[in-house]
Amino acid sequence: LEMEGNQITLDSLEKGRDNPAFSFEGEKRHSEECGGPRSESQEERRKGKGRFSSLSRKALQPASKAKHFCKAHAKVLRRVFLGLLGVAYLCYFIAACYLNFQRALALVIITAVVAFFICWEIFKKHCGAKVLLLLHPIGKCFQKCWPWLKWLLWVALLAGLIVWLVLDTGRNPEQLISLGGFCFLVLFLFACSKHHGAVSWRAVFWGLGLEFLLGLFVLRTTPGTQAFQWLGDQIQYFLGYTTAGSSFVFGNTLIEEVFAFQTLPIIVFFSCVMSILYYLGVMQWLILKISWLLQVSMGTTPTETLSVAGNIFVGQTEAPLLIRPYLADMTLSEIHAVMTGGFSTIAGSVMGAYISFGIDAASLIAASVMAAPCALAMAKLVYPEVEESKFKGKASIRLAKGEERNILEAASNGAATSVGLVANIAANLIAFLAVLEFINAALRWFGQMVDIEGLTFQVICSYVLMPVAFLMGADWADSPVVAELLGIKIFLNEFVAYQQLATYKKNRLMGLEEWDGSRKQWISERAESITTFALCGFANLSSIGITLGGLASMVPQRKGDLASVVLRALLTGICVSMLNACLAGLLHVPTQVGDCAVFFNNTNFNSTSYTMYTCCKQLFASSVLQNGTLSFTGSWAEQAESGLWLRECCVYYNHTSC
Repeated sequence: LEMEGNQITLDSLEKGRDNPAFSFEGEKRHSEECGGPRSESQEERRKGKGRFSSLSRKALQPASKAKHFCKAHAKVLRRVFLGLLGVAYLCYFIAACYLNFQRALALVIITAVVAFFICWEIFKKHCGAKVLLLLHPIGKCFQKCWPWLKWLLWVALLAGLIVWLVLDTGRNPEQLISLGGFCFLVLFLFACSKHHGAVSWRAVFWGLGLEFLLGLFVLRTTPGTQAFQWLGDQIQYFLGYTTAGSSFVFGNTLIEEVFAFQTLPIIVFFSCVMSILYYLGVMQWLILKISWLLQVSMGTTPTETLSVAGNIFVGQTEAPLLIRPYLADMTLSEIHAVMTGGFSTIAGSVMGAYISFGIDAASLIAASVMAAPCALAMAKLVYPEVEESKFKGKASIRLAKGEERNILEAASNGAATSVGLVANIAANLIAFLAVLEFINAALRWFGQMVDIEGLTFQVICSYVLMPVAFLMGADWADSPVVAELLGIKIFLNEFVAYQQLATYKKNRLMGLEEWDGSRKQWISERAESITTFALCGFANLSSIGITLGGLASMVPQRKGDLASVVLRALLTGICVSMLNACLAGLLHVPTQVGDCAVFFNNTNFNSTSYTMYTCCKQLFASSVLQNGTLSFTGSWAEQAESGLWLRECCVYYNHTSC
C-alpha cells in the first residue's frame, strides 16, 4: 500500500523510485508552500559553492596527476630510489673504510653478509631453476651411490671424532667426564622413549651433530669465539641504552641501587626492539633460514622446525604463534617438539636481563643457538613420529606478520606487551624467593629436631643433584654449588638461579678467598661455563602452567593432547640444557693467567682480583719455610722481589707462609 502525499513508500523502495522530498522539484515545492520562491541569497550561495568546488578541483589537478604517475611508474621509481640509496651507502662505506679500516671492520662484515644474501636471492630468482636443471644428472648419480656412500661417510666421521677426542682429551682428561655424561643423558632419554622402535635416528644424529659443530665453532675456533664475543659485547652496549629511558623515569639513584629499576627496564627495551624487527620482517627472515637448515638436515616437518627455530629469539608462548594456524592439525610428536623447544631455550628479552647480571653474553647466545637442533633431536628421540603428519613434504609455511601499520605502532606495542612480562617476573621473584625462605626455615626447624644444623632446600639439591653436576663436568668440589643452582632452576626458576650464579662470578672476579670457612664463595671458570649452559632454558615446574595456558588458548580443542605430553617435554627440555652443559665442559678451554711476575710488577696491590688470587696461590705454593728461613722454588726463586710480593699477598689471603 502506498501512503498519501509525497512520502516515500515501501512500493517505491522496491521499485527503486526516488523520494520527491529529496529532489530539486520537491525542494522547490516545499519552498513555495512555505511562502514563495527561493531567495536570491540562497542562489548566490549555491553559485559561490560551485565556483569554490571548481577552483579546488583545478588546484588539486597537479597532485592527482603526480599520484597517477607514481602509480603507473611505481616499479621504475622504486628501482631509482633503491639505486640512489645504494650509491649513497657505497660512498659512505668507501669513506668509512678509507678513514679508518680497523674501526670500520664491523661495518665491512655486516655489509658483506647482507650483500651475500641479496646476491644469493637475486641469483636464486633468475638462475636457480637453470642451475638445478644442470645439476640434475649429478643429483641422480649421487642418489644411486648414496646407500653405500652414507655408511662410508658415517665411518669417516666416527673415526675422525675418535681421533680428535683422543688427542684433545689427552691434555685435559677431565673432559672425558663431560663426554660420559653426554652419552649417559642420551641413553637415559632413549630409555624414556614413547616408541623405541620408531625413533628417527637421522634426526637424532643430525641434531646432535649440528649441536656439536656449533659448540666447536663457538668455543674452540678463533673466528667463532671472536664473533660471538663481539656479538655479546655489542648486545651489552646496546642494552646500556636502556639507562637513558630508565634514569629519566626513575632517577639515577634507583637504577643504580634497586634491582627492579636496574634490570627489568631492559626487558621493556628489548621487547620493543624485537617488535620492531618483527614489523620489518627481519626476525621472520632469520627464523626461516635457520628452520630451513634444520628441516633439510634432520628431516623434520616445517611446522615443528619453525617453532623450535623461533624459540632461539622469542619465548615459549610467542614461538608457537608463528605456526598458530597449523597447531590444530599437528601430531602429538610435533606438539611435543614444539613444547620441548620452548622448555629448552630462553627468550631474547630475559636474556638481556641475565646479561645485565654479569652472565657471559657469548655463552648465553651460544647456548640458545645450540639448544635448537638438540631440542628437535631429543624430542624425536623421546616421542618419535608414529602418525602421518599433514605437513610432511610441505614446501613452505606462511609466517604471519604483525598487525601494526607503521614502525612507531610496532615499537609502542612491543613496549606495552612487555609490561605484563615485567610484572610477571617481578611477582614471581617476590613469590619464589619468599617461598624459598619459608621452605628453608621449615627445613631448618625439622633439622634441628634431630640435631641437623643448616638444613635447607639448597643443601638437599646439592646432595641429590651432585652426581648430575659431576657428570656434566664440574669438579667434585664445585659440584654441590652447581647442583644447588640446578635445583633452583628446575624447582623454582632460572631467573633466581642466574642471579645467584652472578653473585658467585662476581666473588671470583673480585679475587675473594675460595672458601669462607666451610662455605664456598665461588666456583671455577669451567664450572661457571657449565652452569651457564645448564641453566639456559625455561624447563622448570612453573613453566608447565605457562606452556599449557599459552597453547590451550590457541587450540582449546586439544587441551587433553597438550596435557598428555607436557611432562615428557619438560623432562626432555631439562636434559637438553644438561647436554649443552656437557658439551660446554667437553669443549671448554681454560683461560691462561699469563706471567705472574709481570703482573706483580705492574700492580699496586690496592685491590684484589681473580688474577691476583691465582698468582698469589702460585707464589704460596712455591714458598718453603725451613728453620725460620723463607725460600722459593721454581721461577719464583729467580725473582728478587718474591718476598715483598708474598707480604703483599698475605695482606689479603691466608697461608702458612704468612
